[in-house]
Amino acid sequence: MALDNYFTGLQHVGIPATDLDETVAFYEKLGFTKAGEFLYQGNRCAFMKYDNLMIETWEGDETAKVDGAINHISLNATDAAAALQEAKDMGLDLIDTEIQTRPFWDKGIKFFNIYGPNHEKIEFCEIVK
Repeated sequence: MALDNYFTGLQHVGIPATDLDETVAFYEKLGFTKAGEFLYQGNRCAFMKYDNLMIETWEGDETAKVDGAINHISLNATDAAAALQEAKDMGLDLIDTEIQTRPFWDKGIKFFNIYGPNHEKIEFCEIVK
């Protein structure tokens, strides 16, 4: 199998926020709508949607405040566990060696992260159905 058998395209772009309310208001001014807001370990996380573009933004992590400050891109995984095994088999630079979970959306998410050749973080995220 190939890793691209386990994802369907871009799911979201992750951008940490210094002030979540200000960030949400900014993206709403651009025409985005809030698709969801969640609380995880005391920090709020919002998903802002415009057409087929989703931005995940959250409070609690330091923001770089420089060009290139996007935290990660997320690919829409169809089977996060199988994708992780394929990434291991390919010898990719794994950030997570086990599936991670968060209580987002109706039934949660399963995901893992790798580094690309420029130290970019790429997440493979499955929304549990």
